[in-house]
Amino acid sequence: MSNYRFILSGGGTGGHIYPAIAIANELKQRHPNAEFLFVGAQDRMEMEKVPQAGYNIRGLWISGIQRKLTLSNLMFPFKLMSSLWKSKSILKEFKPHVAIGTGGFASGPLLKMASEKNIPCVLQEQNSFPGITNKWLSKKVEKIFVAYDKLERFFPSEKIVKTGNPVRQDLLEIQGKEEKGKRFFKLKENRKTLFVMGGSLGARRINQLVEKELNFFKENNVQIIWQCGKLYYEEYKKYESEMIKVNAFINDMNLAYAAADFIISRAGAISVSELAIVAKPTFFIPSPNVAEDHQTKNASAVAEKNAAILLKENKLDEVFENTFLSVFNSEEKQKELSGNFKKLALPNATKTIVDEIEKLLKTA
Repeated sequence: MSNYRFILSGGGTGGHIYPAIAIANELKQRHPNAEFLFVGAQDRMEMEKVPQAGYNIRGLWISGIQRKLTLSNLMFPFKLMSSLWKSKSILKEFKPHVAIGTGGFASGPLLKMASEKNIPCVLQEQNSFPGITNKWLSKKVEKIFVAYDKLERFFPSEKIVKTGNPVRQDLLEIQGKEEKGKRFFKLKENRKTLFVMGGSLGARRINQLVEKELNFFKENNVQIIWQCGKLYYEEYKKYESEMIKVNAFINDMNLAYAAADFIISRAGAISVSELAIVAKPTFFIPSPNVAEDHQTKNASAVAEKNAAILLKENKLDEVFENTFLSVFNSEEKQKELSGNFKKLALPNATKTIVDEIEKLLKTA
């Protein structure tokens, strides 16, 4: 029987949404007659991104707890009760065979109610330091799919399955696309290329760094694909030139990765997993403004294995040029970083996760 019903919940950021969509796509490929329903937070980006991917979504009135006293915090108990009640009603109506949580506030109430109804539940944790929702749910689920080692500090060890993070499938085939990538971005084939990525909205501190170092890059004959983010495009588009390609957003990420010789990136969990597959010399500049500083922890886990360079935001002005040149001028260092990063890649994550979910279907 493949008329299964799968309910998925994860959101707030792309790092929670895209893994859920990747898992749904793999399940749909294996079970074309299956039904899917996503549950998200009603005012967050999943309400737009999930329908774009072709799936139905229901919204809960839920948000996270702020670190200071706010009206939103005072409303939290009411939002939680409302979300638990609505989750119960959604589950009763949809009757899923499995519930899949990928982190974010909305997955908390949904998976709590699903576990109480004895529906098999699984979690996918993208980061090396789990979010509050997944930590709270970990005792209530059958399996927890992780991308990093040492997560038994936070989760019951017998439930952990190291799978890696689901990533875009087109990244698995960037070999041999370097010329195509450089043509696509109108770059010179004989120049070294730096790809700077700061997420879809952009990263202010990374953009400031690139702007400050434009002469440095020019002196070293480095051309740049600069994904500055839609919040900053108007500010930085004036730098567009033969050597600098300024983009608000890049849809063809596989071509940007293929064209790159070096990469500067934030250290969100999905970016780290993608970059391990790409395996180009990478400089991580983690955002210090995320929950529990998990980007620094993600980047540290890679840098400790000599697979990437970690640069702290507050030290950039002092160390960036020398650090960049130490890699740029050494083919040996480039090969070492790439080789070590490649060893950390888990390119079959989505398939492995779905294999594990299918085992639960057989026992359900």
